[in-house]
Amino acid sequence: MSDRRNVSAFSAADFAHALAEHDYAFRVGQVVTGKVVSHDTTGVFLDIGAKSVAFLPTEELTPRFAKDLAGRLPIGSEHQFVVTSGQNEDGEIRVSLRQLLVRQAWEKAREYLAEQKIFDGRVLDHNSGGVVVNVAGLRGFVPRSHLVDRGDLAALVGTMLRIVILELDEERERIICSNRQATRVSAFGQLSKGQIIDGEIASLRAYGAFVQLPGLTGLLHVKEISGKPVGDATTFFQVGEPVRVVVLDVDESRQRVSLSTKILELHDGEMRDNRAQVFAEAEARLEKNIAKLWDAAAS
Repeated sequence: MSDRRNVSAFSAADFAHALAEHDYAFRVGQVVTGKVVSHDTTGVFLDIGAKSVAFLPTEELTPRFAKDLAGRLPIGSEHQFVVTSGQNEDGEIRVSLRQLLVRQAWEKAREYLAEQKIFDGRVLDHNSGGVVVNVAGLRGFVPRSHLVDRGDLAALVGTMLRIVILELDEERERIICSNRQATRVSAFGQLSKGQIIDGEIASLRAYGAFVQLPGLTGLLHVKEISGKPVGDATTFFQVGEPVRVVVLDVDESRQRVSLSTKILELHDGEMRDNRAQVFAEAEARLEKNIAKLWDAAAS
C-alpha cells in the first residue's frame, strides 16, 4: 500500500512541476533534431521535443529541398536543424536547414585547410582574374595565377579541378584555392625513385636543365646528363626539346625532384653521341644499370 501511495503521490501537479524544471529554453544557434509533423506552402512544422512545435520557413530551405519537400522531408522523418529564434508569443520556435548546411560546409572547409586536403571542385563561374569553384557547397576562388590552364577560362566552367585551400576567412566569406599547388602535390605523390618519365626541357642554366614533367618541374643537373663531362647544359639541350629522364630523388618537403639521363648510358658520352637511341632503349638500359641508380642517388 505504501508503494501505491508513493506512486499516486507523484500527482499531475508534480509532473507539471518536473516538466517545468526541464530545460526547453532552446538557444539561438543551437543544433536540434526535429521530426517532420506537416508541410504547407510557407514551410515545415516540426516536433523538436519542446512543449510547442518548431517552424522551418520555406526561405530557410535549400532549393533542392524546397522543390521536393515530400521526398526530402517526408512526414515522420527526423533531421537536424539550427535554431534561429526563440519562442515567440505563440510559443513557436524558428529553425533553419539552410544555415545548418552552411555551418557544416564551413566546418568541412576548415578541415580541408587544416589537413591541406586535395579535392575536386566544380568550376561554377569565371572572370578575368580566375574561376569560382564549389568548395563543400560554398563558393571559393582560384586566381588565374593558381591555375594550371590559364588560357580559356570560360572553357573551364562545368569542369572539375583538383584544388587545395590556401586561405579561408569565414567572416568575409572568402575562400582562396590553388589548382596549381594541388596538381603539383598530386604529381609528387605519383613519382618514385627509378621511374622513367617523358618530359620536355622547360629552361636551361649552365648548371643544369629544368625538365617539365606532368604537373611539376624537375632538375637534370649537368653532372647527371652524361658520364662524359658536360661543361654547360645550355650548349647541350634546347628549350622545348623532348627528353626521357630517370627519377633519382623526390624531396616533397623541399619540393624538389632530381633527374638523370646519365643512368641510361651504357658507355660514357652516349647522350652526346646518340641520345635518340638512349631514349628509345631507356627501359632496357635502366634495367642493366639499376644498381647504379642507388649509387647515383646517394652521391
